[in-house]
Amino acid sequence: GPNGAGKSTLMKTIFGLLTPTTGTVILDGEDITGQRPDRLVSKGMSYVPQSDNIFPSLTIHENLEMGAFIRNDDLSASLDGVYQRFPNLAERKKLKAKFLSGGERQMLALGKALMLEPKVLLLDEPSAGLAPRLVAEIFAKVQEIAQSGVAIVIIEQNAKEALKIAHRGYVMVMGEIRLEDSGPALLEKRDIATLFLRSEPAT
Repeated sequence: GPNGAGKSTLMKTIFGLLTPTTGTVILDGEDITGQRPDRLVSKGMSYVPQSDNIFPSLTIHENLEMGAFIRNDDLSASLDGVYQRFPNLAERKKLKAKFLSGGERQMLALGKALMLEPKVLLLDEPSAGLAPRLVAEIFAKVQEIAQSGVAIVIIEQNAKEALKIAHRGYVMVMGEIRLEDSGPALLEKRDIATLFLRSEPAT
């Protein structure tokens, strides 16, 4: 949807950062509407905001450890899993996060969220401000994570790329969902392509 449609507000409401005025949020059959973020994290939900999603003064490794702040078990397997998924982070695990590029910071934010081994991962504009090559890399990693069994809810300015990989897509306008369909099907709709994707639909 366009800027101001309510996309980020919806995601923050799902994660308990905002209090809903109506509607219901269900996770694994449980009504979690209005629950605090710390409770939602313990139920298997992770959230990666668009900005301020890492700790710049900490090293890469310390950031990942902070991602697992509610766990009191051995983190070795989770750390190994993140480093295997993001080998560029593994090579510089002792580097402070403030020295990372924008794309590397997003990779670290994703890895930090995965340290909780979530059932649901909420991503708010993960490709914002990144070069095209890094955008492609971010979306490839999102697909990998989804294929591992993690459900992903993504808000994305790069709607075309997001819809290509989305099982389900929703278009929001002024706080309301106006259209929903599979991601590829939405890409084919002429009004979506011209209004939100700035391109013509496939012929």
